[in-house]
Amino acid sequence: MIDIKLLQKDFENVAAALVRKGVSSEVLDNLKSLSEETKIKRQKMEEVTASQNKLSKEFGRYKKEGLDIASLQKEISDLKSKKQEFEEEVKTLEEKLSSVALGVPNLPDDIVPNGADENENVVIEKIGEQPNFDFEPKEHWDLPNGWLDFERGVKIAKSRFSAIRGEGARLERALINYMLDFNRSRGFHEWYVPFMANSNTLQGTGQLPKFEDDLFKIEGEDLYLIPTAEVSLTNLYNDEIISEEELPLLLTSYTPCFRKEAGSAGRDTRGLIRQHQFDKVEMVSITKQEQSDEVFEKMVSCASDLLSSLGLAHQKVMLCTGDLGFSAAKTIDLEVWLPGQKKYREISSISNTRDFQARRAKIRYKEGKKNILAHTLNGSSLAVGRTLVAIMENYQQADGSVKIPEVLKKYM
Repeated sequence: MIDIKLLQKDFENVAAALVRKGVSSEVLDNLKSLSEETKIKRQKMEEVTASQNKLSKEFGRYKKEGLDIASLQKEISDLKSKKQEFEEEVKTLEEKLSSVALGVPNLPDDIVPNGADENENVVIEKIGEQPNFDFEPKEHWDLPNGWLDFERGVKIAKSRFSAIRGEGARLERALINYMLDFNRSRGFHEWYVPFMANSNTLQGTGQLPKFEDDLFKIEGEDLYLIPTAEVSLTNLYNDEIISEEELPLLLTSYTPCFRKEAGSAGRDTRGLIRQHQFDKVEMVSITKQEQSDEVFEKMVSCASDLLSSLGLAHQKVMLCTGDLGFSAAKTIDLEVWLPGQKKYREISSISNTRDFQARRAKIRYKEGKKNILAHTLNGSSLAVGRTLVAIMENYQQADGSVKIPEVLKKYM
């Protein structure tokens, strides 16, 4: 959540940053009105409290000196009633302001380029060589190896579900194990976490209330299927104070992910690129504020080196303000080359959310006697299904078979 105190102290600069993120003038006007009204009411409440405290001290002196206390008692009583009224008004206004603020995105870092959408993202580096073929490479769903069974996936569930058989299923499992081992070798501690989360947990990382339509809700329960392990890993430390010596915390986990893909009608309707259920290995870091930029680079390097170890050409892309996620202050996407599609496609997204999620989830660390909001970061390492797609398309042979990258052979 954005910093309400900063909003009240420096509204113009905060509003300018939010405009870059696409926040409407209507929402900004509402924020300004509520924040100013809350600030004024709080000041009045504090003035009444100060007057009440002053008269309460006088009350003791009046009694000691035998003076008439009747009028003073009435004045104190009136101030007490006014204070209670202001407290109720301030509480109501703060709840309204907090409710509006929960739907407002994070402020983008100054380094994030302005842009309307993904077409204005900036490629910052290309890594690896695209493969050459002496035949026309196919898209993964056209390869005749029998790994992918979309019809049976739809029969079991509905569209955007799939089943994977045989060597394809083994490769999916091999990728999960390889990714976890790779992340562990880079200092990330492995966790196994629930695949469901309650509403408080999802609010902590920013999925609720803004993106409820994209979540699968468990009927009759305060539970949702998680859209990413970022939710579970980050909220392991929900409402906790971490000792300074423990930071940075580097975490990794495999989970299936579940998304309704609301708003994606007509996009990637074929193949494994956009599914309601997919596997992902996630990285999450919780850091001191001054550590997060360094850890961000470490996470980008980890995901990029993982792709390189698989022999997959990719590029690093800095997201512009119009494509930046709700909770992110800055994001670098890794896009892998898919020769069948003849384009780069997103396979990892690494974001620094600064203290945005930590404020919502109350994740703090102790520095001396002070409790300070942590910084949280998250990144795919990697989306397993998309990595399977990348291997199928990059390592395909003329007969439709698929070679296995050297580093995966021991896992197969």
